[in-house]
Amino acid sequence: MTKHTILCVDDEIDNVDALERLFRKKYTVLKATSGKEALKVLADHGGPVALIITDQRMPEMTGVELLEKTLSTHPDTTRILLTGYTDLESVIMAVNKGQIFRYLTKPWDPVDLTNTVDHAVDRFALGQELNRKNLELAQALEDLRSLDVAKSNFMILINHELKTPLTSILSFSALLSESKLSDEDKLMVNRISRSAERLKTLVEDVLLVVRAETNQLKIDMQPSTFVQLEDSLSPEIQQSLNKKNQKLVSKLEPLAVTADVRLIKQVVARLIHNASKFGEDGGDIHLESIKSENSLRFLVHNRGPQIPASVVKKIMKPFFIDEDVMHHSTGSGLGLTICNAILKSHKSHLQFKNTDHGVMVFFDLPLA
Repeated sequence: MTKHTILCVDDEIDNVDALERLFRKKYTVLKATSGKEALKVLADHGGPVALIITDQRMPEMTGVELLEKTLSTHPDTTRILLTGYTDLESVIMAVNKGQIFRYLTKPWDPVDLTNTVDHAVDRFALGQELNRKNLELAQALEDLRSLDVAKSNFMILINHELKTPLTSILSFSALLSESKLSDEDKLMVNRISRSAERLKTLVEDVLLVVRAETNQLKIDMQPSTFVQLEDSLSPEIQQSLNKKNQKLVSKLEPLAVTADVRLIKQVVARLIHNASKFGEDGGDIHLESIKSENSLRFLVHNRGPQIPASVVKKIMKPFFIDEDVMHHSTGSGLGLTICNAILKSHKSHLQFKNTDHGVMVFFDLPLA
């Protein structure tokens, strides 16, 4: 194990030799008999110095002045001041200017001095280890940032490249469907078209999340009033409601909020779709807005199973699919992530609440 280095400074050579004899077994001891010589010893040594022990009263340069000069060259070094008299003003100056760890009076007690030096060196070692860990953490953070940027760029590139062959597949499958085909051929073309459309939706969803997370999502914030949202639901959502014999009950306040209409409609539509998928057959899906101080709260809730607390913590993560909740493996697990990404650009976020009859999801938008 490498010994730590300490520097002992006193204008009395006997005191310096006594300090060396006291600490040479445990530490590498450097010696100096003046402040000027101590600065030269530090410069010649070059390596780290764990501790400087210096006398206060020395000719030409006091101990406080020496310690103050070492702050720029050895900022991490611990400092101890030895004084042969009780001088409160000198001690205060040492604390303020020299940043000492402790001061001891002469003649020193060997046991007290040894313990103090050990604690001072331990403090230096701990500081060095902390600095090393901080550097490692800073490097790890920079690596994560670089990885995050690379991931986002990769996702944008891959998704963009996927769109080109997808466009060809959709175009040619549309042309094929207009041709004279056997029933079996029509079935295969329809399956190709549906799969391509599903892949196209996934590509667009991933791109939306990436753009939102990298602040590249284009939003058009305008004062808008949401009083009729049923007409904006997709055929897929309407089909889900019809299939489960569910009814959408809407009760929206005619109050204007500041938002991007297109994006907020997408959020509400996804929440309604989610409520339909996980809601009971024949149960109503409620869409409401309630004024709350300077904001308008939008709520979607259904009758159905509650969300376990363990799932609530994970449900916002991209591509999260919980089989116990979903009872199937379809879907990408991006729906709620997309909603939250859009709401984040509106300085809002999704919140969940289990009710006596099911689950409520809500978010707030500022009143215009």
